[in-house]
Amino acid sequence: MHIAGNPSPLTAQQRELIALAATLGREKFAPRAAAHDRDASFPFENYEDLREAGLLGICVPREHGGLGADFATYVMVAAEIGRHCGATALSYNMHVSSTMWAGFIADALDMTPEQRADHEHLRAIHFERIVHHGKVYSQPFSEGGAAAAGKAPWGTLARPVDGGYVVSGRKIFASLAGAADYYGVLCTLDRPGATQRDALYLAVPADAPGVSVVGDWDPLGMRGTVSRTLLLDEVLVPHTARLMPEGLYWQAAARFPHMFATLSPTYMGIAQAAYDFTVSYLRAEVPGMPPVKRRMYPTKQVAVAEMRIKLEQTRALFLQNARDAMVDPDKDTRMRLYAAHFTIMENANDIARLAIRTCGGQGMLKSLPLERLYRDSRCGSLMLPWTAELCVDRLGRECLYEAGERDEAID
Repeated sequence: MHIAGNPSPLTAQQRELIALAATLGREKFAPRAAAHDRDASFPFENYEDLREAGLLGICVPREHGGLGADFATYVMVAAEIGRHCGATALSYNMHVSSTMWAGFIADALDMTPEQRADHEHLRAIHFERIVHHGKVYSQPFSEGGAAAAGKAPWGTLARPVDGGYVVSGRKIFASLAGAADYYGVLCTLDRPGATQRDALYLAVPADAPGVSVVGDWDPLGMRGTVSRTLLLDEVLVPHTARLMPEGLYWQAAARFPHMFATLSPTYMGIAQAAYDFTVSYLRAEVPGMPPVKRRMYPTKQVAVAEMRIKLEQTRALFLQNARDAMVDPDKDTRMRLYAAHFTIMENANDIARLAIRTCGGQGMLKSLPLERLYRDSRCGSLMLPWTAELCVDRLGRECLYEAGERDEAID
């Protein structure tokens, strides 16, 4: 089954890149996934494969040597990777997001001619590292406060100095910690009265003095992301570290909300994988298992039907969300985005739950992928910037209130 359902409307590039991701996933990523999950180890070899395939530059503009893929193309490729290794897809998103912010999203933002020229010069440096030198960027986001949810300025501070910035702060759940070459750090310009509008997006070299990765990593799921804590202690970076001009990240975040749902393609892939395995298991087509068919039982048929219904509901919203992505979406599009993100995250876990129940006791064994898919799928709804709870909160409020509306206090 194609990750996009019906592949006929896809462009030639979309078909080619999804097929490439499917081949890598099936032949490389899936066979390694269990070991990286067991050991909570980072899949460096998967990134070598992504590098050799040119997929580190999937969203780098063509004029900078990349593949020039748009948002819809990227999320379908990411979902296909998630179908085979959720942890690889999730950490890959952190890398690709850096190129999307600096790439086609920045192209759509309001900048002065001076800002535009400066950004074009600086992003060429970052894109060259990725395309020609195979460097990996990450996007450590969470700090344990309200900033990751968009409710406060970043606690990580960048103090302007001659020639650059001195960065200090702490990022938790930092995917690719210890694996990335550059950390795309979201921080706040250190000046009196700084607000969210003073956000700064800097590529901090992993080997810069003052950068360290600390703490253990032994979570429930997504163990191969190795999302340890990143510490930044008076780290000096040059002006060329900017991934966007000063203050432009705030504009980008406000005008392109679909970027905050780029975790969901991973979970679309996990949902597909749970369904795929269940069908193969009931048809006795799982390699290495006894050829005992279980498809003839009505309870199994009903369960698979329920899974397929949930899967197609999830895919429909996923694909609509991919098509909707744009700068300055209208209110209905934002509402649909919240609904899509919530549905994908929650349905992925529900489909994995049904898969384990339907396949029975075998589904609990670590020799099979279902229990890993279940654990990985449970993590999606907990992840900032848009947890399931935040999606529901925003959706309910924005459905009932227009911008600027308030209720009178009730005595």
